[in-house]
Amino acid sequence: MLKLTGLERLLNVIQLKEPDVVPHFENLIHQRVRDAILPDASYEDFAEFMDLDAVVFHDQLNWRYETLDSSKKIMRNQWGAIVRFTSEDIAYPLEPALKNAEDLDTYLPPDPDLSWRYSNLERLVKRFKADKAVIIFINDVFNMAKDNLLGDVEYFKGMLRNPDIVEQANEIALNYNLNYIKNCLDVGADMVFIGGDWAEKKGPWASLGLIEKFIVPPFRKIAKYCHSRGIPCLKHSDGNIWPIFNIIIEAGADLIHPIDPSAGMDIGETKFKYGHRVCLMGNIDCGTLLCSGSEKEVREEVKNCIRKAGGGGGFICSSSNTIHSAVRPNNYVAMVNAIREFGQYPLNFD
Repeated sequence: MLKLTGLERLLNVIQLKEPDVVPHFENLIHQRVRDAILPDASYEDFAEFMDLDAVVFHDQLNWRYETLDSSKKIMRNQWGAIVRFTSEDIAYPLEPALKNAEDLDTYLPPDPDLSWRYSNLERLVKRFKADKAVIIFINDVFNMAKDNLLGDVEYFKGMLRNPDIVEQANEIALNYNLNYIKNCLDVGADMVFIGGDWAEKKGPWASLGLIEKFIVPPFRKIAKYCHSRGIPCLKHSDGNIWPIFNIIIEAGADLIHPIDPSAGMDIGETKFKYGHRVCLMGNIDCGTLLCSGSEKEVREEVKNCIRKAGGGGGFICSSSNTIHSAVRPNNYVAMVNAIREFGQYPLNFD
């Protein structure tokens, strides 16, 4: 097969076809890791250097923040929620924007139509369009409304006691997401990646009935809109998603990430059960292996993953979440090199 571009490679696997080589990209690669590999390089130059198949534009990394306590790195985000930054790129929520349910009636959400939001995306599109896939990453409505508007406790309580409040918060987040996604696609983005976990290691965050009622419908609307524009809709969720895997597919996901090995998600079993219906992405352990394993162990795990899930296409090999600050840079390089070595089609492990 002729060498494909990154965009062509990803479109092939999302359509459950074999590309020329198993693709690779990451939703996030921490600057500490990037600098150790290619000092002082921009994200774009790093993506070029590592020959990644996609570049990812994060809505959340593009927000503007109000500093509340610089010594503790506590800030207010664009939704009005109070967050704390740690060593990672994404802030940790501390307090939601709304103090009580009545605040929803007067709440003013952030404006997704502000032109400055898209200047960095425009730069990515200009540089990589038709070569690498340009992907936008935005958290799903469930996580946006829970983390920023109501808070965990009130959101989950509201599912049972006050569903109208949850629906109202969801609607605010959904309107933002749909308008933001529309604007990104108008700029020229190729794919939409919806973040936000629907599960933890023991299983889904809520009962299947509550997931179907509150969490799935907004995602389904987003996937439907993406498909109306001819754009794939990709879905991330850490945790044990065995009980809801089929639900995610039927809601419209074209890809599921990261098939979390720490939650018992075996990539071979997943490929056998669902590989004929949805593209899979993952599942190289970033919790232990990429942080403290050897390069040899990383290579063997990549080889094992591709052997289990690469047959027939429909697989993107990546970390089991992100390349966070604790990942050993040499292990990330070893992973990428092993993907290129063992992922050549037709696959041959002799």
